[in-house]
Amino acid sequence: MAPTGSDGPARPARDVAIVAFAQTDHLRRTDELSEVEMLMPVLHRVLDATGLKTSDIGFTCSGSSDYLAGRAFSFTMALDGVGAWPPISESHVEMDGAWALYEAWVKILTGEADTALVYSYGKSSPGEVRDVLTRQLDPYYVAPLWPDSVALAALQAQALIDAGEADEAALASIADRSRASATANPHAQVRGSRPPGDYVVRPLRTGDCPPVGDGAAAVILAAGDRARELCARPAWIRGMDHRIEAHSLGVRDLTDSPSSRLAATHAGAFERPVDTAELHAPFTSQEVVLRKALKLGDGVAVNPSGGALAANPMMAAGLIRLGEAAARIHRGESDRALAHATSGPCLQQNLVAVLEGES
Repeated sequence: MAPTGSDGPARPARDVAIVAFAQTDHLRRTDELSEVEMLMPVLHRVLDATGLKTSDIGFTCSGSSDYLAGRAFSFTMALDGVGAWPPISESHVEMDGAWALYEAWVKILTGEADTALVYSYGKSSPGEVRDVLTRQLDPYYVAPLWPDSVALAALQAQALIDAGEADEAALASIADRSRASATANPHAQVRGSRPPGDYVVRPLRTGDCPPVGDGAAAVILAAGDRARELCARPAWIRGMDHRIEAHSLGVRDLTDSPSSRLAATHAGAFERPVDTAELHAPFTSQEVVLRKALKLGDGVAVNPSGGALAANPMMAAGLIRLGEAAARIHRGESDRALAHATSGPCLQQNLVAVLEGES
């Protein structure tokens, strides 16, 4: 249950902050690494940043997908990288790690923990991720047609173009800006100016689509004075909420994202302006939809990390948006940031968090 009122945001019961963030260098292939081997350096870095040990962590939560790994309960192997002995308090979500962070946040709000380790990972390189993601679709009416993730995103892009809210040139400019921003991100998979490329599914070209790759990320949460002890400038979570659209694409307006708007309302995003927004928009057309739904003006720095168009490790890209927003607050480059994560076709499920730094 979200700690919010029915008509708008309510202040969380405890002050909780992201105090550390680490991620891998995101690569097209990591054939030489298992998920555990890819994850362990990230876990070590995020713990080292705070000086904590595994035994100091009150709660651990992970996000991943058995569909990507191709085996059941694959997340249990990742616990080898965490260290599950002596016994730890642990949980897992079959979702992007942003939803694991939400679970950990609620755990700390209830007072059952003061610190939490959240991590997520995904290796898309072993299979065809466009085919794997069809398993998210309605199994009776949609999945048998095998529309892949890019084809569905193209439907959304075409709907925007037909509504006069974007054109192919506008979409290309989003890709150019995102990948230009990624030149300053040492972890990005794709950087710098690139041509729009050939059509993948019209009207989406190669440049409008995210790269396929492997990667992992981790964050540490802490409450109150413990957060101040662990981080010089904590990124306080002022609100967080997640909502979902109807499962059937045919009953949705693909040019809008009411679930993102509702989540942002309950997270307190509209109480006053943000200066930064890390949007989990794997396709250029989705940034258009999210900017409108989240009321982001031209003065907001959108995806200064490059966003999912620069690196899109499945099951970790949403957690990375929260981590990147928090890292900018840690460095003093942002005072109030919005972070967004999505899952499912055409922005079906959306999570929004508002992060703030202390003066």
